[in-house]
Amino acid sequence: MAEIVRPPSLLRTLARAGLDLVFPRDCVATGEPVEDDSPCRYLSKKGLERIFFVKDPCCPVCGFPFFGEMLASRICPHCRELEPVFGRGRPLMLARDAGRDLVHALKYHHGRYLLPDIETLMAGSTPFRAHLAGAVLVPVPLFPSRERKRGYNQSRLLTEVFARVEEGCEVVDLLVRTRDTPSQTRLDRKQREANMRGAFALKPGVKLDSERRYVVVDDVFTTGATLNACARVLSRAGAKNLDVAMLAHG
Repeated sequence: MAEIVRPPSLLRTLARAGLDLVFPRDCVATGEPVEDDSPCRYLSKKGLERIFFVKDPCCPVCGFPFFGEMLASRICPHCRELEPVFGRGRPLMLARDAGRDLVHALKYHHGRYLLPDIETLMAGSTPFRAHLAGAVLVPVPLFPSRERKRGYNQSRLLTEVFARVEEGCEVVDLLVRTRDTPSQTRLDRKQREANMRGAFALKPGVKLDSERRYVVVDDVFTTGATLNACARVLSRAGAKNLDVAMLAHG
């Protein structure tokens, strides 16, 4: 796996060493101390081994991997009832084991400190980077009150990370959340679709370029209801080449 290398200043190196001595870094997946030679700061070598990176062959709609031999091009069970507005989807990893721990820490436990590690993970995934190449990246928005409470929009932060790693991508906030939808954690597919109906709108004054490729970015793909709702708004506004990407599929 390739690692993003940024030569640290002497002062930063000493400061990190001091902090690590007083507050040892524990792996978000194993709970064990992270080795000094791990390519990540909050994922140990054992934790990295428990990341399930998505590789081909995979579903052309959501990117869920086909385990075993693929006999013919087909969509996976996650997408049979989705009726996607977008073309292709691609996750960096599966929301299993360490991948699930990473997502939960980022989303629910103020895990912005994990963004450099996510950047490192993404840098080593050629298929994921190729999926983003040259695209306008559109983060899934949070409702303003929810974003204020959390302190950030994790999808927006991920979009910025993706654009830093894959040069040529542009981050543009094209969507707004029109209502504060209830959590979807306990909802089935039909309930999620109903929950997302009318939840997004085009940002006032925005005009889309039908020649550009737009990729909607979210943290997790579960049933695809959220990403599909966002894609539907962009499609109605004139987007012709429309895909989705997410940190994890779960």
